[in-house]
Amino acid sequence: MIDSSSGLVPIQAYLLLAAILFCIGVWGLINSRNAVRVLMSIELMLNAVNINLMTFSSYLDGQLIRGQVFTVFVITVAAAEAAVGLAILLSLYRNRVTVDMERFNLLRW
Repeated sequence: MIDSSSGLVPIQAYLLLAAILFCIGVWGLINSRNAVRVLMSIELMLNAVNINLMTFSSYLDGQLIRGQVFTVFVITVAAAEAAVGLAILLSLYRNRVTVDMERFNLLRW
């Protein structure tokens, strides 16, 4: 896994890790009925994007920090999404006493 000539992990290892995390996030988003698991799956997907941004920034953009800047923005958006999502989830839990996604029918006709 580690390139013996330079001591660096090849780019394929990071991209494979990011792809696996993203696939786990998509699977959790599609198959989960629990709202907390859905939020965690979205966070996994955003972390996979962060790994990709940092990998390409490190391998393609050695001196510039464009990938790191985008990663900070993604982390900020993820934190805001988690805070707002959990606030909405707590509000729904107080009213419905469940976190099952199938039982949230507030916007249906």
